[in-house]
Amino acid sequence: MTPQAAAREYDFIVVGAGTAGCVIAARLSEDAGARVLLLEAGGREPLAAMAVPAAWPSLEGTSADWADTSVELTASGTAMRWARGRGLGGSSAINGMIFTRGHRSSYDAWPVAGATGWGFDDVLPYLRRSEHTQGRDPALRGVAGPLDVRPAMPRHPLAEAGLAAAVELGYRAATDISGGLEEGFGWCDLTIADGKRVSASDAYLAPALARPNLELVTDALVHRVLVGGGRCAGVQYSVGGEMFSVGARGEVVLAAGTVGSPLVLMRSGIGPKRHLRAIGVEVILDLPGVGQNLQDHPAASVVYRSARPIPPAGNNHGEVLGLLRSDPQLDAPDLQILFIDVPLTVPSLPGPDQGYALLVSLMAPHSRGSVQLQSAEPQTGPRLDPNYVSDPRDIDALVAGLDLARAIGRAKALDRWRRTEAHPGPDARSRDSLRAYLRAALQTYHHPAGTCRIGEDHTAVVDTQLRVRGITGLRVADASVMPSIVSGNTMASVYGIAERAASLLQKIGPR
Repeated sequence: MTPQAAAREYDFIVVGAGTAGCVIAARLSEDAGARVLLLEAGGREPLAAMAVPAAWPSLEGTSADWADTSVELTASGTAMRWARGRGLGGSSAINGMIFTRGHRSSYDAWPVAGATGWGFDDVLPYLRRSEHTQGRDPALRGVAGPLDVRPAMPRHPLAEAGLAAAVELGYRAATDISGGLEEGFGWCDLTIADGKRVSASDAYLAPALARPNLELVTDALVHRVLVGGGRCAGVQYSVGGEMFSVGARGEVVLAAGTVGSPLVLMRSGIGPKRHLRAIGVEVILDLPGVGQNLQDHPAASVVYRSARPIPPAGNNHGEVLGLLRSDPQLDAPDLQILFIDVPLTVPSLPGPDQGYALLVSLMAPHSRGSVQLQSAEPQTGPRLDPNYVSDPRDIDALVAGLDLARAIGRAKALDRWRRTEAHPGPDARSRDSLRAYLRAALQTYHHPAGTCRIGEDHTAVVDTQLRVRGITGLRVADASVMPSIVSGNTMASVYGIAERAASLLQKIGPR
């Protein structure tokens, strides 16, 4: 459609055609009587590399990436590149394609934090609704959803050896590590079918675009939502510098992600009043939690030089993962270890040309960061402060995870692959040396969450129906609403959140 066609009113306006937005727009347009507008800042055409599972690292910094950069991190003294998807499918079109829910305990923490009715059993029907699995427990896993997910096929021999190494050390061989009920190591589900990536755009949006009641505008940069008398009445956006306004008879849904959704709210005058006034934005509603509570999974790798050539990846480079506890006394798993068939490193610590890695990630971080405006202009990037490992408990847990990964890396099952440990290296034996390595090797697992969290207290941004507190006709539905981050790669959870949001909106129907 042309931008001029967007001059009409719509029953629903969805901001962002990423993982959540594709789901919500497709589901709402199932009702032929509902007029739905989907706005996306990125382009319409996918990049060729998106379809190739092993090529996903090459997508960082392309037109499909917002290519943000964090502030200088206290932990490392350096800024960090922050990739997030831009274009149809959002991050589901550029990520590592791992589809795992995380352990149920991380969802059951949400009601404790004020998100009543959002425990694992409450969310499970919506997690199931998104997925099509085979050979799994149908009470736990979906069998009729749009998204085809399955473990790697064919299996990489290094991943097979990694799983054998974990079992050799006594870890449980999980039958469905993506399901949410197990700890241990196993073959995780991937969003790969017939050798190609399946994004939210592929699974949800593309089949829905033929519907006459669903309109998509790409290259549409949303400036703000339009609010009057405490109600959201529409959206203002630009395409190529030309400004447009559209009205919403029903509701506006922000699905712009953990970074994008709070930015739109703050540019609209909804957020912490002190910050908005400092930036020069007129305050419509003082909502102090907008942009706060930022969480991510910080990570670091144990990297090995290989004793033999590593076969090329036929999938996504990471097929087997473990969910485990940094301390046996913990009530729930807080670490993930992922076997990677390339020598994953950070720029400050170049690794071997030939090798592999065990990526250790903290699934239950205590540290919290923030997303803020740097300017009221939507073309200006955000101020991102993930504040990694500012809580010493996070450092202790990650150091424990590095110890566990190194033990697995030394197992006999990996003897034929292992030459030497490149990082942290044989000289890193003390806790202090591992802490120093962790700070130098720290990286993001690209799972930001929490900046528009569900709750009922004064710092919560949305209520349990995902409605922005204090504004009618406006909801948020993406990873930003998580009160605390799940103990898994966040994509599967975002699909579930979006399915639930669509269900809530479908009950309202067109206006």
